[in-house]
Amino acid sequence: MILHRYFAKRYLVSFALVSAMFFGLLGVMDLFEQARDVSEQEGVTGGDIIALTLLNAPANFYEFLPLFVILSSVNLFVGLGRSSEMVVTRASGRSAIRALAAPVAVVTIIGLIAITVLNPLVAATTRETEDRVTRIEDRGASVLSVDAGGLWLRQGGPEGQSVIRAGRANLDGTELSGVSFILFSPEGLPLRRVDARRAKLADGRWTLTDAKEWPLGDASVPEAEATEHDTFYIASNLTAAQIRDSFGAPSSIPIWELPRFIDRLEAAGFSAVRHQVWLQSELAKPLFLIAMMLIGAAFTLRHQRGRRIGLMVLLSICLSFGLYFIRNFAIVLGENGQIPVALAAWAPPLAGVALSLAMLLHQEDG
Repeated sequence: MILHRYFAKRYLVSFALVSAMFFGLLGVMDLFEQARDVSEQEGVTGGDIIALTLLNAPANFYEFLPLFVILSSVNLFVGLGRSSEMVVTRASGRSAIRALAAPVAVVTIIGLIAITVLNPLVAATTRETEDRVTRIEDRGASVLSVDAGGLWLRQGGPEGQSVIRAGRANLDGTELSGVSFILFSPEGLPLRRVDARRAKLADGRWTLTDAKEWPLGDASVPEAEATEHDTFYIASNLTAAQIRDSFGAPSSIPIWELPRFIDRLEAAGFSAVRHQVWLQSELAKPLFLIAMMLIGAAFTLRHQRGRRIGLMVLLSICLSFGLYFIRNFAIVLGENGQIPVALAAWAPPLAGVALSLAMLLHQEDG
């Protein structure tokens, strides 16, 4: 038990040192990046740039967490090998596999903290960063929102703003059913309401089918002046790409809210595969971090000297990067529907753990 605590403490110290060093470097790089991106905007101060950098810090740490884990693992086991502590551990009758129990437990805890605490923090700071950049660049807010009542769209133009609510939509949001339009004047006053059985976006306008229009401006009794139309047209500046991009990245949604958001997307008629893959990949993150740590152990756990240790470190880092890119490639395939969601999220970390354990067992038993 004392030995397990010792290895756990050594890994925590290694992880803290590696994380602090790279986190500081990433912060400086992001500070210059933010200064380059927003400094040309009018009214931007140094405080705005620092605030954006601090808001990006959790996302940067979360993105590079697998790198911190593999480098911490290499640093720990190279140190144990050079000091012959692992040789003494084996001589005492304890196998290297058992010695890995404490680092695996620490990495598991780090992974659980990442998805339960850091993930919601990253989602909150990502949304705040987007809001600040939107205000700085005056780009306008997202045009789409999804809730339990359906989906909402917003469009604007010289003639004023329009708010659109629909019960369902196709995959890219260009065909709506059970739709209502509320059109506002440039001063923000409601002008008219239009309900339709179906609306289709094409050629810069919405084409409404079986529509009914109510004047909301000067009409004392809107229902008395309502008119019905077989086909009705409303100008629009929206495109299918704008509607798709308005969902934002799944990383901007806390993991606790993702299942409900996925249900809302599916109820509204949109494809939620992208968000499902992200949810499963987040749940698999602790296992993926364990795989990264075991890769480092598989190559650097043995007592080695001279050039060979440098080669082993290089191989472990290259293999870990390979696993990282395979995982990302599997996620892309899952988002495109080419492989099942569970396979895209769980197969790479499971394969990494299995291969690393096979290498460690081979080294121990031959």
